[in-house]
Amino acid sequence: MSKPGGGPTAAAAAAAAQKQKALLQRVDTDIANIVDNFNLLVNIARVRSSGLQISMSTSEFQIRVNDPSVRNAQESFQMEIRAARKVQAADSLLKLVSELKQTAFFSGFASLNENVERRIGEVNRLEEITDRLLERVGGEVAANLKELETHYYSSVQRTNCQ
Repeated sequence: MSKPGGGPTAAAAAAAAQKQKALLQRVDTDIANIVDNFNLLVNIARVRSSGLQISMSTSEFQIRVNDPSVRNAQESFQMEIRAARKVQAADSLLKLVSELKQTAFFSGFASLNENVERRIGEVNRLEEITDRLLERVGGEVAANLKELETHYYSSVQRTNCQ
């Protein structure tokens, strides 16, 4: 007799759950890489005035040079690196999609669909919570700004300057 919680079906379910977890981690990692590299590309491409330098915290060593041609070459090189990393992450996502298609073709997706639906529900719930939080923070910011404006316009320093 088979033990409860054991046997081939339990092992298959555990393997499927482990594979799903690994796939979700790959998706999260690849999407995070794409977004991070896109943000860094935008930051590098941003036009800066000659007197102002914006420093970013990255894991790479950066040399700050005031010569515009050297700075442009460095920024161009960094942009090429970020673009290549974006392409690598997108390629990884495409490989993941291909792997999922093969899995769908060769096996059933019932348990995976249930987990996807559950995950969608969790994400929707988090979206609603975040929206409410943003609305509340926006209201508080607007009220505080109104209070600060009132204080500023009625302040002694402002009226003395005019």
